[in-house]
Amino acid sequence: MNVSLILIQCKDNVGLVALITRVLANHKLNIIAMREFVDEAANRFFARIEFVGDLNEAKLEKELLDGLPAQAELIINPKAKKRIAILVTKEYHCLGDALVRHYFSTLDAQICCVAGNYEILKPFTDKFDIPFHYVSHENKTKDLFEKELIEALEGYELDYIILAKFMRILSPVFVKRFANKIINIHHSFLPAFIGASPYRQAFERGVKLLGATAHFVTNELDEGPIIVQQTIPVNHTFGTAQMVVAGKEIETSVLSKAMRLVFQDRVFLTGNRTIIFE
Repeated sequence: MNVSLILIQCKDNVGLVALITRVLANHKLNIIAMREFVDEAANRFFARIEFVGDLNEAKLEKELLDGLPAQAELIINPKAKKRIAILVTKEYHCLGDALVRHYFSTLDAQICCVAGNYEILKPFTDKFDIPFHYVSHENKTKDLFEKELIEALEGYELDYIILAKFMRILSPVFVKRFANKIINIHHSFLPAFIGASPYRQAFERGVKLLGATAHFVTNELDEGPIIVQQTIPVNHTFGTAQMVVAGKEIETSVLSKAMRLVFQDRVFLTGNRTIIFE
């Protein structure tokens, strides 16, 4: 029997869990996993419920909305396989990991296209039969560059855009157009080492930990809601080159985990924070 999924975000209220479980039981639907959380500061309730049984989606949705607080956000069976585009510049490690996972159907998403402001990664992408759009930024205004980039992405009906080491700062206009749909991998345990040459900065500072952060993109540079952060230990024997290798490994790992969580509908946004049901 197929597993169904419900996502709920609403104002907190007494008896919400009882309401949800009662409605599902009345529909003879069996809950196999349920995670809920109350953000007390924001007075918000979040729930992710997996269940099995014969589903009358329209009737279930109506009964739940009738009982939930006003303006509740309710999604039943969101799209199982998200449609994504990956934006790149020159570095291949995060793109390569995503393409391999896509090839072996373990990404929980369909890579509709890859777009880059250099052509360096086109031959690699072509090996996986994924469309590659080359959109140069050179000798163009940011507005023109982003207009051409949007034109390349239009028509794919994207759920998310993944910045896999895409080394261009996106404008507020672009970010607003794809609000809450852009995920970035950043080369540090934010907010440390923001900017260029992070591993040289880390080497010169003599750090004992390297990290990476995957986050949603907002208009505040590298300050959007964080999805995943990880660190790994390093020591005095690590030169800059070794730190680069280690850094690329953790960047790949962090972005992969973030994509999995988002694509499996385990991430809720609330202000500049995330609620994550792993």
